[in-house]
Amino acid sequence: MRHFLTLKDYTKEEILEILELGLEIKKEVKAKTFTPRLANQTLAMIFEKSSTRTRVSFEVGMYQLGGHALFLSNRDIHLGRGEPVKDTARVISSMCDMVMIRTYEQSKLEEFSRYSKVPVINGLSDSYHPVQLLADYMTMMECGKDKNPVAAYVGDGNNMTHSWLMLASKLGFELRVATPKGYECDPAVVADAMEFAKVSGAKITITNDPKEAVAGATVVTTDTWISMGQEEEKAQRLRAFEGYIVDETLMGLAHKEAIFLHCLPAYRGVEVSEAVLDGEQSLIFEEAENRLHAQKGLMVWLDKHR
Repeated sequence: MRHFLTLKDYTKEEILEILELGLEIKKEVKAKTFTPRLANQTLAMIFEKSSTRTRVSFEVGMYQLGGHALFLSNRDIHLGRGEPVKDTARVISSMCDMVMIRTYEQSKLEEFSRYSKVPVINGLSDSYHPVQLLADYMTMMECGKDKNPVAAYVGDGNNMTHSWLMLASKLGFELRVATPKGYECDPAVVADAMEFAKVSGAKITITNDPKEAVAGATVVTTDTWISMGQEEEKAQRLRAFEGYIVDETLMGLAHKEAIFLHCLPAYRGVEVSEAVLDGEQSLIFEEAENRLHAQKGLMVWLDKHR
């Protein structure tokens, strides 16, 4: 049985297999053909952090695959309110066929998976957001930007940055990460990525200069500077990230046919300008839709590898 907690646990071949399966299912959906690959199965969705795209994509995805998704918030279950994680894991996994958790600590996901009898999916943690990267790369595949890509990530060294590092180092493409001083990625994650890159041939650059990162890039991406739980740091972060907005000037340094990606929600005029977000190079809404299709591919793949 396999869990999906971070892309670090997956090979290049496995990641691409999941994405090809997702693209196959997407074609069927567009043709209004729904194959019940997960008929009568139930996905437990545990949300300690709220979300628009994660809830809708998993719930709709499970329905389209012939199964049922069960939404569980902090108010609905005892996880985090006195019951140990291992007890919750044993109970829920004895009743459901798969579990998706959107939480704060990666360690909670890891503990839950150790005691779960069914596959566990990371719907987001403070350390990684791997399902988003499946959608991002699927979007790149659809528009041909998966051919020798040069990706630039500009912004906070957060869970999205960590996931981009894992994806690039596993698939073997060039990634440039630009973060302000003091907001760099976790050194342990960078070290892991550098080790994987030795095998895959990926070229990874870490810098504090957004212009250096974006110059000639074929994919430009960013994320919010103020994630959930960081609201008290807003004023400090806005000062620290000055000059890191992906606007027309910065985007103009990228390849002329570069695409712009953002996991959403986006704060217009903060980490990205209105013109870039709504511009012709932006594929943010295609990317958002691909959360649905990539995750269906993932759930079907995990079901096959029990």
